[in-house]
Amino acid sequence: MLGVILNEKEVQEVEYMLKREMEELLLDLSDPRIDEVVKRAMEEKYQIVFKIYKRFVPPKETMKYLLNRRNTQ
Repeated sequence: MLGVILNEKEVQEVEYMLKREMEELLLDLSDPRIDEVVKRAMEEKYQIVFKIYKRFVPPKETMKYLLNRRNTQ
């Protein structure tokens, strides 16, 4: 386990980067042109990014980024 000390501005920047990454992944997961094998790898990446994001924001804010498999197919 690693520890990091961030000031408020850095925390906001990390939140922003994580949100952008999750939004891009969600958009790509909804693209029917992308192969299912690639989508599975993207889902794994999404779960990792989402777990990091959960450490930075209150639980209520994570609800809109829960991965709904029905929306990604």
